[in-house]
Amino acid sequence: MPIWAQTSLLLAASNVFMTFAWYGHLKNLATYPWYIAAFVSWGIALFEYLLQVPANRIGAQELNLAQLKIMQEVITLTVFVPFAVFYMQQPLKLDYLWAALCILGAVYFIFRA
Repeated sequence: MPIWAQTSLLLAASNVFMTFAWYGHLKNLATYPWYIAAFVSWGIALFEYLLQVPANRIGAQELNLAQLKIMQEVITLTVFVPFAVFYMQQPLKLDYLWAALCILGAVYFIFRA
């Protein structure tokens, strides 16, 4: 499997954990004290780091730091939008499209020769 694909898959899985760690407590732990939510989020974030660190180490074999970061941001938006719409039941907004177009511009500039 190509390095960019390995990196993308690991970062996508990492982002699922990250998104739940950062925002899932707003739905699941809303009635608990903030420090309980923080400890649960830290526990979830551990799994995020167990995937994110190897993803960046693998990706760094062929991608530079800026390319890794922009790849991460594309994946973050790709994971976040379905999470917000389907899990958190937030309305789908046209602003997500505009954000995606901005990130697409960033991808172009970072990955061009």
